Amino acid sequence: MKDVRDLKVWEKAHAVTLEMYRVTNSFPRDERYGLTSQIRCCGASIAANIAEGCGRRGNGEFHRFLQVASGSASELDYHLLLARDLSFLGNDQYGSIAKQLGELRRMLTALILRVDAERQGAKC
Repeated sequence: MKDVRDLKVWEKAHAVTLEMYRVTNSFPRDERYGLTSQIRCCGASIAANIAEGCGRRGNGEFHRFLQVASGSASELDYHLLLARDLSFLGNDQYGSIAKQLGELRRMLTALILRVDAERQGAKC
């Protein structure tokens, strides 16, 4: 079992989640149960799946939860694009958030590849 707070990717995911809550505060009130909720849930899902994977036994399950987290990051990427196109986010704000999310997605991909390589090495 790993301590999730030791993972930089989790720290980044948590920071992105906090940012999603901050930026969605200014979304239209009628989006509370729509796009606002979707963005917040996707953000939280990334960090939560990393944490859940850390709490599981073995790299196989950890790998699976990292893949789920990566899927949530892709979903968040789309919701942010939609928010920009609906003018809920300005271009500068969107660009800053997209940059943070891109960094997080690269970190997740690198960790997935590392865990996968460890899993493959264990089979030999």
